[in-house]
Amino acid sequence: MKAAIIANPASGKDIRRIVAHGSVFDNQEKVRMVRRILVGLAAAGVRDVLYMPEGYDIVPRALGDLEALETPVNVAPVDIYQHNTQEDTVNAAALMQKEGVAVIIVMGGDGTSRAACKGARKTPILPLSTGTNNVFPVMAEATVAGLAAGVLACGGVTLDEGCYESSLLEVHVEGQFRDIALVDVAVYDDIFLGSRAIWDITRVSQIIVSRCRPDSIGLSTVAGQLMSISPEEPRGLALDLDPDFACRVRAAIGPGLFADVGVSRVRQLLPGDDVPVALTPCVLALDGEREVEVRRGQNACVRLSEDTMRVVDVARVMEYARQRGLFLRGAQVCYAN
Repeated sequence: MKAAIIANPASGKDIRRIVAHGSVFDNQEKVRMVRRILVGLAAAGVRDVLYMPEGYDIVPRALGDLEALETPVNVAPVDIYQHNTQEDTVNAAALMQKEGVAVIIVMGGDGTSRAACKGARKTPILPLSTGTNNVFPVMAEATVAGLAAGVLACGGVTLDEGCYESSLLEVHVEGQFRDIALVDVAVYDDIFLGSRAIWDITRVSQIIVSRCRPDSIGLSTVAGQLMSISPEEPRGLALDLDPDFACRVRAAIGPGLFADVGVSRVRQLLPGDDVPVALTPCVLALDGEREVEVRRGQNACVRLSEDTMRVVDVARVMEYARQRGLFLRGAQVCYAN
């Protein structure tokens, strides 16, 4: 009956608020979300919660108004050295997995979820959206998300019943594994990581996705205008881009930011398939953020992984809970004809 929370204080504040029209997701709203998550976890019967310590003290601030919880919950930080980078999320998730938590609730964008998955590949995550170009995290009421996570943690619904297996992308440089992406990898014509977030689509020459939909946002929506791939499907797409090509796709690549993208080639991928990186030197953007530098002449590829990441489906968990009457109390309900 143990769960965990990772709340990223930096999510929802990157440069896309300047170059696009993204909204700022302030940390006080994250505090309110954590309060509701804790109430939901307690209602499901969770008694122990671990959390990632960070500079804003999101979880400790949330605890300030929760002395009146009907069922007390022991909330404690994991012991990490704070670098104030994504490594904090990676390290915290790894410690949470080591402590045997049943599920990790991750509050942030695609990048935060990616970092959590890097640290805890064997533990299910429940990603809640508080970032920018969110494809992987879901928009869900925090109270219900906490309740669903608690039902899983307490065994009311099994992990096989309440989770799905999400496809991953792997980055390899000179034959060595370097990193993962949950949604997309973009080959970006630059030599420095810089501000990390990317917005100049004219400098993107390749996009590889593990999932895509026409109603999402970000680079994966370019592929989503050509084909839909659900997170559970073991396949992906690789796109070659050419600004001079006649076939053009109009896509929402950021909040309030559209681009007409020339697509010269589309290739479907199966698990284990590699996509060579055609441009060097370059920077590889993972889930919308520049993370991997590829030097001139290096061999790099993106692979649709044969591994998957287990992700909580809130609606599925709650439907199983309803079918089993997990929240019914007292006499049986009498339904009128």
